[in-house]
Amino acid sequence: MTEKKPDNSAQMASPAYLLAALDQEFLLSDQRRGVRFMLEYEKAEEHLRAWGVKSTIVVFGSARTHENGNGEHMRWYEAARKFAKIASERGGAMITSDQNTRENVIATGGGGGIMEAANRGAHDAGAPSIGFNIRLPFEQEPNAYSTPDLTFQFHYFAMRKMHFAMRAKALVIFPGGFGTFDELFELLTLIQTGKSETIPVILFDEDYWTKAINFRHLVEHEMISPGDLNLFHYASSPEEAWEKLLFAGICGGPKADAK
Repeated sequence: MTEKKPDNSAQMASPAYLLAALDQEFLLSDQRRGVRFMLEYEKAEEHLRAWGVKSTIVVFGSARTHENGNGEHMRWYEAARKFAKIASERGGAMITSDQNTRENVIATGGGGGIMEAANRGAHDAGAPSIGFNIRLPFEQEPNAYSTPDLTFQFHYFAMRKMHFAMRAKALVIFPGGFGTFDELFELLTLIQTGKSETIPVILFDEDYWTKAINFRHLVEHEMISPGDLNLFHYASSPEEAWEKLLFAGICGGPKADAK
C-alpha cells in the first residue's frame, strides 16, 4: 500500500515561500525602502539609455496654466509649447543617420499645464520628450504628449529630482507656484553650492518673476551673494529663451554667460 504523501499545503501557502521578487508585502515593507529607491533609479535609467538620451532641457511651470485659460495663462502655455518645439527641432533631440544619441531632449514633470505644453511642443516637432510623473495622494495622470516609453511614475520625490538633475543641460522655468519654486530653488542651490554642473537657467517672463520674488532684496540683506544673480537670466519670448541657451553654449558653441 502506497504511503500517503504528507500535506505540505501550509508550506506552499506561506509568505516565506514566495519568491522575493513576487512578494509584494516583502517588497513594500519599510525595510526594503532602499531597494525600491534603487529600482526607481534603474527603471528610468534603462529606458533613457535605450532611447539614447544624453542630455535634457528641463521645463517647469504651473500645472494650472491651460491652453484656453485667461490671457497670460494662454500666452505662457503657447510660449512653452513653441519653445519646446524650437528646442526639439534645433537642439539634437531627433537622432539622425550619423548619430546614436539625443541631446537636449525636453523633460517635464509629465502633468498638465506648462508640462503638457512643453511635451506637446516636442510632439509637434516629431521629437521624443520625457515625463517624470510623481505619484500623489490625489489622482494625477500623465499628459497625452510625452513619449509613452519615456513616461515614468515615481513614488520618491528625491529620485524624481535626481533624474531631473542628472542629464539637465539647461533649465527653463515658466510662471508657477509652490511646486515650480521648489524645483527652481533646489536646482539653483545645487549649482550655487557646486553640487551640480553650472547650467543656464532661464526664467520666462521677467515681470512675473521680479514681482513674485525680490531677488535683489536677498542680496541687500546678504542672504545671497551679488554674483548669485548671475545664476539665472530672463527671457520674454520662446526665441529669446533659445538664443540665450545658444549663447550659453548649450549646443556646443562658444561658452559665454547669457546676458
